[in-house]
Order: sequence, then C-alpha cells, then structure tokens
Amino acid sequence: MMAVRIIRNALFYLVFYTGSVFVVLASLAALLGSRQTFRRAVDRWSLWHRWCARHFLGITIRVEGQLPPGPVFVAMKHQSFFEAIDIPQVVPFPGIFAKAELLRIPLWGTVADRYGLVEVQREQGAKALRHMMAAAKTIIGEDRSLFIFPEGTRVPHGTQPPLQAGFAGIYKLLGLPVVAIAVETGPLYHRWIKQPGVITYRISEPIPPRLPRAEVEARVHAAINALAAS
Repeated sequence: MMAVRIIRNALFYLVFYTGSVFVVLASLAALLGSRQTFRRAVDRWSLWHRWCARHFLGITIRVEGQLPPGPVFVAMKHQSFFEAIDIPQVVPFPGIFAKAELLRIPLWGTVADRYGLVEVQREQGAKALRHMMAAAKTIIGEDRSLFIFPEGTRVPHGTQPPLQAGFAGIYKLLGLPVVAIAVETGPLYHRWIKQPGVITYRISEPIPPRLPRAEVEARVHAAINALAAS
C-alpha cells in the first residue's frame, strides 16, 4: 500500500510541475489577448492542480457555506501549498495580498502581478501602505473580492497563532465585510508523501465592516480555526 502511495505521489510531482511550466507559458502568451482569456489561462493552473490532486493523490474537495455577492475581504487559514494554489477555485478572480518575494519569481511573478496580487512590503512604511491600498481599491472597483492569509504565513497543523497586526489595519482601511474560511490541509498535503482524503472549506457568515479591532480579530480567528474544533 505504501509503495503504491509513493508511486502515486511521484506521478503527482512529475505531472503537476511539468504541466505547470506549460500553463505559466500559456498565461504569458495570454497577456496579449483579452482580459477574460488571460483570466481563464491563469485559473487553468489552479484547475490543473485540483485535477492532479484528485487523480494522483486521491484528494477530494468539500465546501460548506458560500460567499456572498459583491466584493468582500476573504481571510483563510493557511497550512499548506494546497490552498495557496486553490484560491481561485474558492474565491473567483480575487485580488490577493501576497508577500513581495512572490512577485520576484521569474515568469510566474509577471503573471501574478497581472492577475491581481497586491504586493505586501511589511517593512517599507507608509509609502508602501498607500501603494498597496491604491491597488486594493482598484480591484474593489472591478467588483472583485480581496483575499488574505491573516496569520501572515503557513502555520503547522494544530496551531492557532494570533492574526498578524496588518490584518486589522487593512480591514479598517478597506471598509468591507470579512468572510473567514477554515481549512485543514496540513494532515493530507503538507508532507512529502501526501495522503488521500477529503479537504473541507468551511465558509463563515459575513462579519460586518468597521468593528473594533479586538472584536474582528477574535471573530476571524475563531472562524478560520473552526474545523480544528469540530
């Protein structure tokens, strides 16, 4: 049984990452086409990842709840690379707050910038914040939601660290309702030999804008960790 799982994992790594090269190149070519063509090309990478996870690893997806209409500020638990790739399948065409280093990746960074990654430079002060919020408001003006991992980085399964301070500041400046999403991918995916099973996304009810910092942080923290308590 373990030998079969190792073979299936090896096939996943080979097929997914080889295919990813072609998807990124196709996305670069799509920069010359319409916006919808480009969006479909980028989303195809996320779909490709789901397909590979399903057919090689035996991972299936279940979604509990749904996003409300209109732009919202989505905050999700982050335990593995899985949900980072899977974002467009859960939140259609989002603007994504992401660390600046990701936009420095050759080719991929160009595609990510055009798609709508909002560059977060954590130590660059007020100028960087103004640039970030201008980009975020442009995305909202396009009737798109914004997305963040409020813990700031990937965290080990079973841990519930406090939210990064920047989350509350962005929440205040955006003035959008927050939708928190719990997901537990660590046990299945954050390992060299990935395991079959079901990954569940649990989407919270909208949390109103303009709440006091302590209240919004407490509510989002509880919601993104809801699956750990179930």
